[in-house]
Amino acid sequence: MDNLTLIDQFLDHYWLSSGASPNTLSAYRSDLNLFSQWLKSPLEKVNDTAIHNYFKHRALNPATQARILTCLRTFYQYQLTIKTIAANPTEKLCHPKQVQKLPIFLNLTEVEALLEAPNKKTIFGMRDRAMLELLYSCGLRVSELINLAYHNLSLNEEYIRIHGKGNKERMLPMGEMAMDYLSIYEEKSRPFLLKTGQTDAYFLSNRGSSMSRQNFFYIIKAYALKAGINKPLSPHTLRHAFATHLVQQGADLRSVQLMLGHSDISTTQIYTHIQNTQLKSQHQKHHPRG
Repeated sequence: MDNLTLIDQFLDHYWLSSGASPNTLSAYRSDLNLFSQWLKSPLEKVNDTAIHNYFKHRALNPATQARILTCLRTFYQYQLTIKTIAANPTEKLCHPKQVQKLPIFLNLTEVEALLEAPNKKTIFGMRDRAMLELLYSCGLRVSELINLAYHNLSLNEEYIRIHGKGNKERMLPMGEMAMDYLSIYEEKSRPFLLKTGQTDAYFLSNRGSSMSRQNFFYIIKAYALKAGINKPLSPHTLRHAFATHLVQQGADLRSVQLMLGHSDISTTQIYTHIQNTQLKSQHQKHHPRG
């Protein structure tokens, strides 16, 4: 079986078994294609030395190497399962040590400035304010925000149903401020954006279709500039702010983990590190012997 067929077969299986997002499948396809092109031989004939040499050739940073190794490990585990290989060549390979970087997040003053940036008197300003409020209120991933379906949100129930990574569903409470702006959006903005069309997408672009990731990225960057926020900003920054502020106010990590949709609580623990870093900074800044 040729390499491209092996890759296609694996990705079909992986999608069906894991419910992986299109972005993950696209990244895995790219990683496997690049490895196959470098290899110039059947993927079934690979050993751990070849993979090690590939990483050496690419001179990858630890994070990228870890991602590709995860992809290869999953790919070869599948080949082992269907008996195209006798042993997984990634079995003895270890993930590179990575320096944990704390995510960039906004403090409360910056969040308020960002949320106030849209012009609430315009059709698009009403929509954008509702999107920003919901993003911060529920700590959504940007994909969860833009893929939100109309039938998954009920202002009467005060909860929102989210389909996250791996198509895992979670129910999240919405804050009162978010619901107020969502109500305004539904009444005064969405009908105008919908025009004469029909779609179940909740947040709409000026063409009456669902909002794209790129479009919303540009929107939030523009509002950050307007709000005078001089930090590298993306939609994910509000997700970090949501989690950080919850931890700062005493929320337990397990609850934050469930709201974020993390499969492993170790992923959520980074927000404790952020809080500790802030406390240390404040101690050094204000204590007479700091």
